[in-house]
Amino acid sequence: MLLFRAQPPSSWLPKVLANLPGVLVDHAHLERKAATSALNLEKYRDLFGRVDELNAIAIEELQHFQMVLGLLRRRGVPFGPPISSPWISGMMGAIRRGKQCQVIDHLIAAALIEGRSCEKFQWLAEALKDRDPELSAFYGGLVESEGNHYATYLLMARGIDPEETERRLDAFLDLDAQWVVQEHPHAILH
Repeated sequence: MLLFRAQPPSSWLPKVLANLPGVLVDHAHLERKAATSALNLEKYRDLFGRVDELNAIAIEELQHFQMVLGLLRRRGVPFGPPISSPWISGMMGAIRRGKQCQVIDHLIAAALIEGRSCEKFQWLAEALKDRDPELSAFYGGLVESEGNHYATYLLMARGIDPEETERRLDAFLDLDAQWVVQEHPHAILH
């Protein structure tokens, strides 16, 4: 169950639907970054026993990256540079430095990014049902995976320190609510 306290601006979905090629490029970059994030989590001593799970997430994210690249090719959309997301930067910028606090924060930030993807992919699948059935099915097919990553990251954090995880999750949900309502000039997923 997603725990979000605020929703993106109402302008988000129409903006995204009006620029699907750009959104697909953004999505490709997000999948690549999600794979990198899963691999980066392997550096933490508290997650050494979870390397197989993190590798599985990274592989799945790379498969999603390849799928988006395939959509770009079929649609004749060139792969371009990434667009920075203030929301993701805000979430990642809140990660504290230090051994255990850093891994918990990193896991929570990754969980919330996956959770927002799950939420937005559901909206896109529904909105594209009649307009672009291929893209609707694609986004609908990613929802479960993103939700699983969200839950896995939260469970990993809770396995390290349940009380600290709940305390930091509360802080990150407040931060998310502050950042997610901000308008972005570009049509990006996050």
